[in-house]
Amino acid sequence: MHSKQFIETGSPLDKAKKALIMLHGRGGSAEDILSLATHLPVDDFYIVAPQATNHTWYPLSFMAPTSQNEPWLSSALTLIKAVSDNIKQGGIAPEHTYVMGFSQGACLTLEFAARNAQKWGGVIALTGGLIGDKLEPERYAGNFLGTPILMTNGNNDPHVPLARSEQSKQQLEKMNAQVELLVYPNRPHTILQEELKKVAGYLS
Repeated sequence: MHSKQFIETGSPLDKAKKALIMLHGRGGSAEDILSLATHLPVDDFYIVAPQATNHTWYPLSFMAPTSQNEPWLSSALTLIKAVSDNIKQGGIAPEHTYVMGFSQGACLTLEFAARNAQKWGGVIALTGGLIGDKLEPERYAGNFLGTPILMTNGNNDPHVPLARSEQSKQQLEKMNAQVELLVYPNRPHTILQEELKKVAGYLS
């Protein structure tokens, strides 16, 4: 199971105006994903990046049956919920809190947000989709109340089928999110400078 390990940076929680939760990809680390913050307008943000045990949030593909990724998936979602609750207790409301992830972390970002739908500052999923061998709308209750969500993908990404990103967008829109899905032709499984510029717009 995932231990409560995370790295904090940026403004102290009790002085920050906004918060950003950053979720790394499979094989990555909290340090990796935090390095993206140098490209983003986050001077007044409290930033926190949880660390997955053994550098992976769940063992199989995000498209595997959900039960096959347990208990790791539930443990990961519980850890992110604890981090977001701590931010709220520290005085930053969800509508000033952003959740962002890449790849496996992007899938986890969307799954966490959809299971905890409310007015967030923003949700940013760089190459991701909702988790499971098929989408299960009954897992997702709540209302995003117009939360802006940015999703990106390539048109033929080797890990995240574009069709799943498109299905996820439709599900999130049904829950009253404002979703933008950007598709980059022939983009490798990475984060482009262009994507970070777009993210900066969502955070500022």
